[in-house]
Amino acid sequence: MSGRARTLILQAAAETDAVGELAESVKWGEASFTPARPRIGSSVRIQERPNGDEALMFICHTGLVDEFRDLYGDTLAFEGNRAIVLPAGEPVDEAAVRHCIALALTWHRRKMKSGRVRRH
Repeated sequence: MSGRARTLILQAAAETDAVGELAESVKWGEASFTPARPRIGSSVRIQERPNGDEALMFICHTGLVDEFRDLYGDTLAFEGNRAIVLPAGEPVDEAAVRHCIALALTWHRRKMKSGRVRRH
């Protein structure tokens, strides 16, 4: 792993007060990061591509990528409703990527406050 995506995830978590400690695991053969405390946020996975690109993968039913596209549609590269693509060897707007990651890592908390997610 080149580490760019992992670094951005760790930076976003450290910069976002509500996130706290991250739990790192492997899901579907990919590094996955989620807040260690329950009901804070959604997971972010890193998918390494054969061409050297990395994709930050998000759970599709959350609508997160649509939210990111609304905010950064002219700035970041997206893939469907699941991913932000970090092209190998190309610059990316790291502040925008970290903001998107922070939104994902606080997804549950934000939705609970807005009343759009029911507690189970």
